[in-house]
Formats: sequence, C-alpha cells, structure tokens
Amino acid sequence: MMVENIFVERVGSIANVIFDRPEKRNAINYEDWHKLGDIVRDLSVDDEIRVVIFTGKDDSSFSAGADITDFGERRNNSRQAALYQEAFDRALGAIESLQIPTIAKIKGTCIGGGCELTLAMDIRIAADNAIFGIPAARLGIVIGYQEMRRLVAMIGPGNASYLLMSGRLIDASTALHFGLVNSVLSLSSIDEYVTELAVEISRLAPLSHKQHKYILQRVLKDPQLLNMSSEDRKIPFDNFDSDDFHEGYKAFQDRRNPVFKGR
Repeated sequence: MMVENIFVERVGSIANVIFDRPEKRNAINYEDWHKLGDIVRDLSVDDEIRVVIFTGKDDSSFSAGADITDFGERRNNSRQAALYQEAFDRALGAIESLQIPTIAKIKGTCIGGGCELTLAMDIRIAADNAIFGIPAARLGIVIGYQEMRRLVAMIGPGNASYLLMSGRLIDASTALHFGLVNSVLSLSSIDEYVTELAVEISRLAPLSHKQHKYILQRVLKDPQLLNMSSEDRKIPFDNFDSDDFHEGYKAFQDRRNPVFKGR
C-alpha cells in the first residue's frame, strides 16, 4: 500500500492538510511539492470548505522543509534548482492565493522550506515546542525572491537578516517576538485552540474573508495605493450588494447568528 506523505482530512467546512513523513521530520520531496500544489488547487474550487489548517501529523514536526536527500538528483545544479524552485513556488503560490483563510498549526520542527511554507499562510499558531529557522547558508544555498518577499513582509529586514545570516534556530517565544507567529500555546492546548479558531472563522462571511485577503495583498504590493484600478477601488463597497451583507445585517437586527452563503 502506498503511503501518503501529505493528505487531507475534512471536518465539516474545515480542511486539514496533514504532513505525515515522521522519519524525515515531514521533509517534503520534489514530487510532494507538486502534490501539495495540486491539493491546494483542489481545495480552492471546493465551495464547502471555509478554512484550511496545515499541520504535521504528530507533535514533533511541522516540516523540516525540502528533503535534502532529493538534492543529488533534483537540485544538483542551476538548471535542476530552477525546476525545483518552480514546484516549490507553485505550491506556496497556490496557498498564498487561496481565497479562504489558512492557518498553520505548528508543532516541533519548522525549519527551512517548512518555515517558508508557513509564511504563505494567513495565521500562524505555534506550540511551545516549536523551533524555527531558515539555515540556508549552512548548505550554501540561497532562498528565492518570493520567499524573501514574504519573510521581509512578515518580520522586517532586520529580523530576516538575522535568521538568514546567523543560520540560527529560534524557539517559539522568539518567533512570537519577531512576528513570525501570531500566538504561542502549550502543546497540550494548541489543538483545541486552533480548532475553535477555525470554527469561529468558518462562521464569518466568506466574501469578507476573500476581499480582505485581496486588499491585504494589494496593500503589500502597492503601499501607497498609486496603481489601483477602478475595479480595485470598488471592492470595499461591492459587499453591500451581496446576500452575505444583507444576511449579516438582518441577523444583527434579529439578534441571531448569521448563516452566510458566500454570495
């Protein structure tokens, strides 16, 4: 029977993307970067899914990043490295462009490409046993432009330089101080916390989530908002024509919980 290194578990409107390769600390090989991209694209067209959680199967690892044993065959020269980068960028780009909220539930090892992977997600919640780092310089390699963009946007150029130039690993409390994660929970409480957070998010208006994600990316790319199209300028107002707005407004008046449909 073929072992799945990455698989999806669905609980209601929440999808859990689970990394399950414990003997490699959930390191991701070339084929599985492609598979991860395919999984995310499938979720992007599933109207039943409202939140996606990414996590490791056990408590010891989120992901150790790229599988270094791949490098001899898949990343041994500049041509191979460029092809490998395409698979990596495709997976992370698919996650970043998802129109539904994403959460990284991080336990244990979160290093290299695993750490970079979490930067493509909206929210990062860490257990107190989590360890972070991007020690690319220990291998004599360089992270790509998209990874650098996300890293600098998340923790600033100073902290990004520290992580990359020192090659050091940092604990969860330091990651929180850097802004690399949103919250740190005990290992015993993180599962319940993330589940409750995902359920809470899933009950809010999907159109609001979609448009907030779009506006956030536009602001990051164009902080002065100098290149906005007429369509972009309309986005904050378009939701007032949606069924979700009218449901939310009526539910508020009726003092009940809204039931949003995402339209």
